[in-house]
Amino acid sequence: MKSSQVTIKDIAKALGVSPSTVSRALKGHPDISLETRNMVNELATRLKYEPNAIALSLKQSRSNSIGVIIPEMVHYFFSSVLSGITDVAYDAGFTVIICQSNEKHEREVANVKALYSHRVDGILISISKDSETFDHLSYLLENEVPLVFFDRFAPGIACDKVIVDDFDAAYKATKHLIDLGRKRIAHFCGAQKLIIGRERLEGYKKALKSEGLPVDESLIIHAENFEMARVAVEKLMELASPPDGIFAVNDLTAIGAMLTLQKRGIQIPGQIAIVGFSDGRFSGIVEPNLSSVDQHGYEMGTAAARLLIKRILAKDPFYPPETVILQSSLIIRGSSDPKF
Repeated sequence: MKSSQVTIKDIAKALGVSPSTVSRALKGHPDISLETRNMVNELATRLKYEPNAIALSLKQSRSNSIGVIIPEMVHYFFSSVLSGITDVAYDAGFTVIICQSNEKHEREVANVKALYSHRVDGILISISKDSETFDHLSYLLENEVPLVFFDRFAPGIACDKVIVDDFDAAYKATKHLIDLGRKRIAHFCGAQKLIIGRERLEGYKKALKSEGLPVDESLIIHAENFEMARVAVEKLMELASPPDGIFAVNDLTAIGAMLTLQKRGIQIPGQIAIVGFSDGRFSGIVEPNLSSVDQHGYEMGTAAARLLIKRILAKDPFYPPETVILQSSLIIRGSSDPKF
């Protein structure tokens, strides 16, 4: 084999590793073990490997575009995140390609493939509820495409992420209801496959336990949208001891609960106090106005976009992943406290 014909793929095949591992080893990437780096460099030297200047030039060229994959457009939270992302991106000279997974894994995979084929410089993603395997995201990192999670992230994928402290937010929301004298607080929880769903449930439970209240499993119902909330309320009202408070995983779920209760003649917050999550535009329209956790979506979007662009422009893009944790704010309104 002539030295000029030796490629990274040749070295990878000879050593039984991936081409991305060889590429990173040749660059001294800290995630690659010293033993592997030495093995790769020794073989590269022996085969007289030389980087392909043309391919390297193509690799280093940028499209000045980034991709964004969100679960659903309808949520006010995600539209706020998109506003933050696009403001930062356009100021930095990047165009934004927006995709929607519709909470489906197969569509998320298709979105990733489409963005990769369009040679975007990096991708921002909030994973779908259906996603349980993440080979499509590992593929991006193996091919040195920068990836940043926002809000929802995949376990085991080492990359930058911007998240809210969901545990603390749920704790504060539930503690607020307890401080108002509520003793039987229901939680309309989200999908437990998602880390944010589990964290909000655990924050709710922690608040109850810290105040000496029991965790009643009959008051914990999977309800993460308007229609599911309506069904959940009917189920709760059949209990011998209905709840006097509800903490919902998002605002649309909280509003679904409110409207259903009001149709039954239940006074809010007199009989049942309610707190939502995300502080969307509808929280100030319903009557009474909805108490809610503000996730600061715009700030999340700006932080995520800055992380991605920082890595795209870095001379050494392989520095350790960064995690930005945003603190939420509890916005108290009339649905939980009659003073407001």
